[in-house]
Parts: sequence; structure tokens; C-alpha cells
Amino acid sequence: MTEREILTWDDFGRAGRALAQQIADDGWRPSLILAVARGGLFAAGSISYALDVKNLHVVNVEFYTGVDERLDTPVMLGPEPSVADMTGAHVLIVDDVADTGETIKLVRDFCTAHAAEVRTAVIYEKPHTIINCEYVWKRTDKWINFPWSSLT
Repeated sequence: MTEREILTWDDFGRAGRALAQQIADDGWRPSLILAVARGGLFAAGSISYALDVKNLHVVNVEFYTGVDERLDTPVMLGPEPSVADMTGAHVLIVDDVADTGETIKLVRDFCTAHAAEVRTAVIYEKPHTIINCEYVWKRTDKWINFPWSSLT
């Protein structure tokens, strides 16, 4: 069996606070937080509370179909985020992991066309990702078990 990174709920709490602290320490304040569903929902909620940013939106992207199994390219599912809400905004895209980076790149490219500024935050970043996120809690090359997707 492949060695795995296990994220507990306690670790998740630490990760959310640490990411919010990184953003605050950077002196940057998002005007809109965009959660990448499903994995980014928990992290985005945590960061939005910690930074007191109530403008929280969701984008649903399908890419992974199983453990280390994915579609050829990620697909943004409807409804897409509102361009009107993004225009001129400072958007923070939040996801659980930047594995290949393809999902975050898709969302970032969509947002960049409309927003004033776009930054990214993830709990985990893999070494082979095509995206280097501005805010990262931990880097790993292991498969990750998240508490919201694990039965034990």
C-alpha cells in the first residue's frame, strides 16, 4: 500500500488558521473567496471566517474520478461563477490540494480574465504541480486522506 499523508480534523484547523495568517501577514485582503468544490469548500470556509471575508463563492470542477485516476482535463461544471461579481475583485481561490495544478489553473485563468487580482491558497501542494500557489500549508508527494473524504 502506498504511504499516505493523513490530515486529521485537528490538523485541518491548524492548516486553516495558518493559511489565513499567511494571507494576513502578506498584507493582502481578498474581496472575494472562491472555493473549488468539493475539496476546497472546508478550507475556503475556514479562511473566510478567519479573515472575516463574507463574500464567498463556489466553483465546481470535475477532474478526479478515483485514487490517482482523473479525466484528461478538468471540466468546470455549471453554474460558472458570475463575471459581474468578479469584475475588479481581489479573488482568493482556495482548494484542498494542488496535485497536478490543472484544476487551479483552469479556475485561475477564468478569474484572471475578469478580476483585478487573483491569488491561490491550498492546504497541500505537490512537487509536480504546474501551479505554484501563493499560500500553502504543507508540501507533500504522498496521496492525502482528508477527514471529509475518509471513512475512518
